[in-house]
Amino acid sequence: MPDDRKRLRGETLLVLGVSLGYSAVYSLVEIIGKLTAAAPLAKQTTTLNPSRASGRPYLDLAFQLVEIFFGAVPALLALHLLARDNDTELLGLRRPKTRFDLAWGVGLAAAIGIPGLAFYLGSRALGINTTVVPEALPLVWWTVPVLILSAIQNAFLEEVVVVGYLVERLRGLSWSLPWAVAASALLRGSYHLYQGFGGCIGNMVMGAVFAIFFVRTRRVGPLIVAHAIIDSVAFVGYAFAHGHWAILS
Repeated sequence: MPDDRKRLRGETLLVLGVSLGYSAVYSLVEIIGKLTAAAPLAKQTTTLNPSRASGRPYLDLAFQLVEIFFGAVPALLALHLLARDNDTELLGLRRPKTRFDLAWGVGLAAAIGIPGLAFYLGSRALGINTTVVPEALPLVWWTVPVLILSAIQNAFLEEVVVVGYLVERLRGLSWSLPWAVAASALLRGSYHLYQGFGGCIGNMVMGAVFAIFFVRTRRVGPLIVAHAIIDSVAFVGYAFAHGHWAILS
Protein backbone atom coordinates (compact mmCIF):
# COMPACT_ATOMS: atom_id res chain seq x y z
CA MET A 1 0.00 0.00 0.00
CA PRO A 2 1.26 3.55 -0.73
CA ASP A 3 0.94 4.67 2.90
CA ASP A 4 2.92 1.65 4.13
CA ARG A 5 5.70 2.29 1.61
CA LYS A 6 5.84 5.96 2.59
CA ARG A 7 6.07 5.04 6.28
CA LEU A 8 8.73 2.43 5.59
CA ARG A 9 10.78 4.83 3.49
CA GLY A 10 10.59 7.57 6.12
CA GLU A 11 11.46 5.17 8.94
CA THR A 12 14.49 3.85 7.06
CA LEU A 13 15.82 7.32 6.33
CA LEU A 14 15.39 8.34 9.97
CA VAL A 15 17.19 5.25 11.30
CA LEU A 16 20.07 5.89 8.94
CA GLY A 17 19.99 9.59 9.77
CA VAL A 18 20.67 8.96 13.45
CA SER A 19 23.30 6.30 12.79
CA LEU A 20 25.49 5.37 9.85
CA GLY A 21 23.85 7.61 7.28
CA TYR A 22 24.98 10.55 9.41
CA SER A 23 28.44 8.93 9.64
CA ALA A 24 28.57 8.66 5.84
CA VAL A 25 27.85 12.36 5.36
CA TYR A 26 30.36 13.32 8.06
CA SER A 27 32.94 11.02 6.46
CA LEU A 28 32.46 12.76 3.11
CA VAL A 29 33.15 16.12 4.72
CA GLU A 30 36.23 14.68 6.43
CA ILE A 31 37.73 13.30 3.24
CA ILE A 32 37.20 16.65 1.51
CA GLY A 33 39.09 18.27 4.37
CA LYS A 34 41.92 15.77 4.05
CA LEU A 35 42.17 16.08 0.29
CA THR A 36 42.38 19.87 0.54
CA ALA A 37 44.95 19.85 3.37
CA ALA A 38 48.56 20.81 2.76
CA ALA A 39 49.87 17.28 3.41
CA PRO A 40 49.06 14.54 0.87
CA LEU A 41 46.60 11.86 1.91
CA ALA A 42 49.29 9.22 2.41
CA LYS A 43 51.07 11.47 4.94
CA GLN A 44 47.98 11.96 7.10
CA THR A 45 46.84 9.87 10.06
CA THR A 46 43.40 8.64 11.06
CA THR A 47 43.02 7.60 14.71
CA LEU A 48 40.34 5.20 15.86
CA ASN A 49 39.44 4.85 19.56
CA PRO A 50 41.18 8.03 20.73
CA SER A 51 41.51 9.04 24.35
CA ARG A 52 38.66 11.31 25.50
CA ALA A 53 40.33 12.70 28.63
CA SER A 54 44.09 12.63 28.37
CA GLY A 55 45.82 12.21 31.74
CA ARG A 56 42.53 11.38 33.53
CA PRO A 57 42.09 7.62 33.00
CA TYR A 58 38.89 7.12 35.01
CA LEU A 59 37.13 10.01 33.31
CA ASP A 60 38.41 8.64 30.02
CA LEU A 61 36.93 5.24 30.91
CA ALA A 62 33.56 6.85 31.64
CA PHE A 63 33.57 8.63 28.27
CA GLN A 64 34.52 5.41 26.47
CA LEU A 65 31.74 3.38 28.09
CA VAL A 66 29.10 6.05 27.44
CA GLU A 67 30.17 6.24 23.79
CA ILE A 68 30.05 2.44 23.42
CA PHE A 69 26.62 2.16 25.04
CA PHE A 70 24.93 4.89 23.05
CA GLY A 71 26.69 3.76 19.88
CA ALA A 72 24.67 0.55 20.07
CA VAL A 73 21.29 2.26 20.52
CA PRO A 74 20.50 2.72 16.78
CA ALA A 75 20.89 -1.04 16.31
CA LEU A 76 18.51 -1.66 19.21
CA LEU A 77 16.09 0.80 17.61
CA ALA A 78 16.30 -1.07 14.31
CA LEU A 79 15.56 -4.38 16.06
CA HIS A 80 12.66 -2.77 17.92
CA LEU A 81 11.14 -1.55 14.66
CA LEU A 82 11.53 -4.96 13.05
CA ALA A 83 9.89 -6.61 16.09
CA ARG A 84 7.04 -4.09 15.92
CA ASP A 85 6.41 -5.22 12.36
CA ASN A 86 6.24 -8.85 13.52
CA ASP A 87 9.66 -9.95 12.28
CA THR A 88 9.71 -13.12 14.37
CA GLU A 89 13.31 -14.04 13.53
CA LEU A 90 14.88 -10.60 14.18
CA LEU A 91 17.64 -11.18 11.61
CA GLY A 92 18.37 -14.59 13.13
CA LEU A 93 19.20 -13.16 16.55
CA ARG A 94 16.06 -14.45 18.27
CA ARG A 95 17.10 -18.06 17.66
CA PRO A 96 20.87 -18.25 17.99
CA LYS A 97 22.79 -21.11 16.40
CA THR A 98 25.97 -20.84 18.41
CA ARG A 99 28.14 -23.31 16.51
CA PHE A 100 26.98 -22.08 13.12
CA ASP A 101 27.44 -18.41 14.02
CA LEU A 102 30.89 -18.92 15.58
CA ALA A 103 32.20 -21.21 12.85
CA TRP A 104 31.08 -18.97 10.00
CA GLY A 105 32.14 -15.87 11.93
CA VAL A 106 35.70 -17.14 12.34
CA GLY A 107 35.81 -18.22 8.70
CA LEU A 108 34.55 -14.88 7.43
CA ALA A 109 36.98 -13.02 9.69
CA ALA A 110 39.91 -14.91 8.17
CA ALA A 111 38.59 -14.57 4.61
CA ILE A 112 38.05 -10.81 4.97
CA GLY A 113 40.67 -9.78 7.52
CA ILE A 114 43.83 -11.17 5.95
CA PRO A 115 43.23 -9.84 2.41
CA GLY A 116 41.94 -6.65 4.01
CA LEU A 117 45.28 -6.01 5.69
CA ALA A 118 47.10 -6.59 2.41
CA PHE A 119 44.69 -4.23 0.63
CA TYR A 120 45.25 -1.57 3.31
CA LEU A 121 49.03 -1.78 2.90
CA GLY A 122 48.67 -1.63 -0.86
CA SER A 123 46.40 1.41 -0.74
CA ARG A 124 48.87 3.18 1.53
CA ALA A 125 51.69 2.41 -0.88
CA LEU A 126 49.60 3.85 -3.71
CA GLY A 127 48.98 7.01 -1.68
CA ILE A 128 45.18 6.69 -1.62
CA ASN A 129 44.76 6.04 2.09
CA THR A 130 45.75 7.63 5.36
CA THR A 131 47.76 5.81 8.02
CA VAL A 132 45.14 4.22 10.27
CA VAL A 133 46.03 4.10 13.98
CA PRO A 134 43.58 1.58 15.51
CA GLU A 135 43.75 2.96 19.03
CA ALA A 136 45.30 5.76 21.06
CA LEU A 137 44.20 4.94 24.61
CA PRO A 138 46.37 5.09 27.71
CA LEU A 139 47.96 1.75 28.63
CA VAL A 140 45.93 1.06 31.78
CA TRP A 141 43.98 -1.91 33.16
CA TRP A 142 40.79 -1.15 31.23
CA THR A 143 42.37 -0.59 27.79
CA VAL A 144 41.91 -4.12 26.42
CA PRO A 145 38.34 -4.65 27.73
CA VAL A 146 37.27 -1.29 26.33
CA LEU A 147 38.83 -2.03 22.94
CA ILE A 148 37.03 -5.39 22.79
CA LEU A 149 33.73 -3.75 23.80
CA SER A 150 34.29 -1.11 21.13
CA ALA A 151 34.85 -3.84 18.53
CA ILE A 152 31.66 -5.63 19.58
CA GLN A 153 29.65 -2.41 19.51
CA ASN A 154 30.93 -1.54 16.03
CA ALA A 155 30.05 -5.01 14.82
CA PHE A 156 26.59 -5.01 16.38
CA LEU A 157 25.70 -1.56 15.05
CA GLU A 158 26.97 -2.03 11.53
CA GLU A 159 25.76 -5.56 10.86
CA VAL A 160 22.30 -5.00 12.32
CA VAL A 161 21.67 -1.62 10.69
CA VAL A 162 23.66 -1.69 7.43
CA VAL A 163 23.11 -5.34 6.54
CA GLY A 164 20.09 -6.85 8.27
CA TYR A 165 17.80 -3.86 8.75
CA LEU A 166 18.66 -2.01 5.54
CA VAL A 167 18.40 -5.06 3.28
CA GLU A 168 15.09 -6.04 4.87
CA ARG A 169 13.65 -2.56 4.49
CA LEU A 170 14.83 -2.15 0.92
CA ARG A 171 13.31 -5.49 0.02
CA GLY A 172 10.08 -4.28 1.67
CA LEU A 173 10.27 -1.28 -0.65
CA SER A 174 10.48 -3.66 -3.64
CA TRP A 175 14.19 -3.17 -4.35
CA SER A 176 15.72 -6.11 -6.18
CA LEU A 177 18.30 -8.19 -4.29
CA PRO A 178 21.28 -6.94 -6.34
CA TRP A 179 20.34 -3.31 -5.71
CA ALA A 180 19.74 -3.92 -1.99
CA VAL A 181 23.14 -5.61 -1.68
CA ALA A 182 24.79 -2.79 -3.63
CA ALA A 183 23.16 -0.13 -1.42
CA SER A 184 24.35 -1.89 1.75
CA ALA A 185 27.89 -2.18 0.39
CA LEU A 186 27.96 1.43 -0.81
CA LEU A 187 26.78 2.72 2.56
CA ARG A 188 29.45 0.70 4.40
CA GLY A 189 32.14 2.04 2.12
CA SER A 190 30.91 5.64 2.37
CA TYR A 191 31.13 5.92 6.15
CA HIS A 192 34.71 4.59 6.02
CA LEU A 193 35.73 7.20 3.44
CA TYR A 194 37.35 9.30 6.19
CA GLN A 195 40.19 6.76 6.20
CA GLY A 196 40.86 7.29 2.50
CA PHE A 197 39.80 5.68 -0.75
CA GLY A 198 41.39 2.37 0.16
CA GLY A 199 39.29 2.12 3.29
CA CYS A 200 36.17 2.96 1.29
CA ILE A 201 36.78 0.37 -1.44
CA GLY A 202 37.88 -2.35 0.98
CA ASN A 203 34.78 -1.90 3.10
CA MET A 204 32.53 -1.90 0.06
CA VAL A 205 33.88 -5.32 -0.86
CA MET A 206 33.39 -6.52 2.70
CA GLY A 207 29.88 -5.06 2.68
CA ALA A 208 28.94 -6.89 -0.50
CA VAL A 209 30.20 -10.23 0.86
CA PHE A 210 28.38 -9.72 4.17
CA ALA A 211 25.12 -8.65 2.52
CA ILE A 212 25.14 -11.67 0.19
CA PHE A 213 25.81 -13.94 3.17
CA PHE A 214 22.84 -12.43 4.99
CA VAL A 215 20.56 -12.80 1.99
CA ARG A 216 21.42 -16.49 1.79
CA THR A 217 21.30 -17.34 5.51
CA ARG A 218 18.96 -14.70 6.99
CA ARG A 219 21.37 -14.41 9.94
CA VAL A 220 23.52 -11.46 11.08
CA GLY A 221 25.07 -13.40 13.98
CA PRO A 222 28.05 -14.71 11.97
CA LEU A 223 28.62 -11.23 10.57
CA ILE A 224 28.71 -9.72 14.06
CA VAL A 225 31.18 -12.40 15.18
CA ALA A 226 33.41 -11.88 12.12
CA HIS A 227 33.39 -8.09 12.40
CA ALA A 228 34.07 -8.19 16.15
CA ILE A 229 37.05 -10.53 15.60
CA ILE A 230 38.53 -8.35 12.86
CA ASP A 231 38.24 -5.17 14.91
CA SER A 232 39.39 -6.81 18.15
CA VAL A 233 42.54 -8.17 16.49
CA ALA A 234 43.29 -4.76 14.98
CA PHE A 235 42.57 -2.76 18.15
CA VAL A 236 44.11 -5.04 20.76
CA GLY A 237 47.00 -6.14 18.55
CA TYR A 238 47.96 -2.53 17.97
CA ALA A 239 47.63 -1.72 21.67
CA PHE A 240 50.24 -4.34 22.48
CA ALA A 241 52.47 -3.95 19.44
CA HIS A 242 52.43 -0.32 18.30
CA GLY A 243 55.73 0.38 20.00
CA HIS A 244 57.43 -2.69 18.53
CA TRP A 245 55.64 -3.46 15.25
CA ALA A 246 56.18 -0.81 12.60
CA ILE A 247 53.70 -2.08 10.01
CA LEU A 248 50.94 0.33 11.03
CA SER A 249 53.03 3.19 12.32
